[in-house]
Amino acid sequence: MTYITKNERETESIGENFAKSLKPGCIVALRGEMGAGKTVFVRGVARGLGISGRVTSPTYTVVNEYNGEMPLFHFDLYRLGSADELFEIGFDDYLSRGGVCLIEWFEKAEDEYAPDIVVDIVYGEEEDTRSINIREI
Repeated sequence: MTYITKNERETESIGENFAKSLKPGCIVALRGEMGAGKTVFVRGVARGLGISGRVTSPTYTVVNEYNGEMPLFHFDLYRLGSADELFEIGFDDYLSRGGVCLIEWFEKAEDEYAPDIVVDIVYGEEEDTRSINIREI
């Protein structure tokens, strides 16, 4: 399914609606250039899971954890050197905790893990326009 959004509010809304389809243990690969709106999409997913706190990019912390109707684990692997570093932060433990894992820069882990869903966020022709493609694997 592909969606076109014209602003951050619409991107968040797509994420919020997408959250309704998520199940515990689901791994979602978020792909897109830096600044494309991956974290904006995650904010919407968080809202859809009943999370009301501030959602930020985990670029420097690798993972942010949020509690709602279902736990949300938001990973950013941009700064990781290899999938081996995922083991060091206890990634497998997150998978077993009954939450959903949304992972930015998933390509750094794809040799070790397979996503259940891939979300591609691409810049549109106008400044705030985005194309969001969601597909199950």
